[in-house]
Amino acid sequence: MSIDFLALANPGVPGLHPYQPGKPVEELERELGISHSVKLASNENPLGPGPKAIAAIQKALPELARYPDANGFALKTALAHKLKVNTDQLILGNGSNELIDLLFHTFVGREQEVIYSQYTFIVYAMATQAHGANAVEVPAVNCGHDLDAMAAAITPATRLVCITNPNNPTGTFLSKDEVKAFMARVPEQVLVVLDEAYTEYVAEEERLPSIDWLSAYPNLIVSRTFSKAYGLAGLRVGYMVCHPELVSVLNRVREPFNCNSLALAAAEAALADEAYLAEAVALNNQGMAMYEAFFNERGLKYIPSKGNFITLDLERNAGPVYEALLREGVIVRPIAGYGLPTCLRISIGLEAENRRCIAALSKVLG
Repeated sequence: MSIDFLALANPGVPGLHPYQPGKPVEELERELGISHSVKLASNENPLGPGPKAIAAIQKALPELARYPDANGFALKTALAHKLKVNTDQLILGNGSNELIDLLFHTFVGREQEVIYSQYTFIVYAMATQAHGANAVEVPAVNCGHDLDAMAAAITPATRLVCITNPNNPTGTFLSKDEVKAFMARVPEQVLVVLDEAYTEYVAEEERLPSIDWLSAYPNLIVSRTFSKAYGLAGLRVGYMVCHPELVSVLNRVREPFNCNSLALAAAEAALADEAYLAEAVALNNQGMAMYEAFFNERGLKYIPSKGNFITLDLERNAGPVYEALLREGVIVRPIAGYGLPTCLRISIGLEAENRRCIAALSKVLG
């Protein structure tokens, strides 16, 4: 073959590498010839989808020959009621990842700047490079965002600032006072996406009133997902809340039917299932306490987390420990690609899965 497809790609593409998801259980068991493995690598809800979501999926199945509602009326109405916003402030996506990419596609161009923190969601760096923009990665403080430095980094070329709270992959958390003070310093022509994919795991009294800030800061975009606490990662449905005019611009670029029928039905049902959400959060809190107790007992370094995962810092190359855990049938997430080669991110699972991981760690670490 004589065609160099990479040479034909847009300028930012050749330097990119495909996103590396957590290793699938099936792949590990096929490679090592083992069974009964546990996956604690992708921050998924170990409970699976709730009963109301499953019932909604089953009810929607006979209509799969029809296109979904392109505007997601029922889900938007439910979200608007819960969040106390208008439906024209909402945009739905095939996971919040699609919406983040849509922001870049719509507003970020060559030679413009995108600001994000060191040790944060890798998709920001990938999207910045893919769109030919200039990345401004601000050094982290205590493995989290340095908002003062991020505000100081804003220039006339800055188009977008990305903040993840709680942060992925470190689990660090910014308080409401910190974020509100930051927003007050941001020029109105600079868009700020506040990615709150894990916000449901934060204690209610600590959670940011970010939706309430939208009236004061029309350049603020709040991004959330049903993939984590609501247990619908396999259906890929997320949403953003922002100024109606910004939604209108995004809808000019958004692909039609970007949320499938099952995702729309399940998300609407999951949103109303408060008992399931409370169970998921309680399970996460119990698992987090289990890992923290083990790490403290063993004198292991870790990053306190507000998400549904915890990052262990082995203070040495984590690769061999990751490989050894695989041989024990436990899949966690190495995060060298995030600039943290000594760390492993461990998703909180069911109690039995957490105990399995802790036992494997005890064996591997000696």
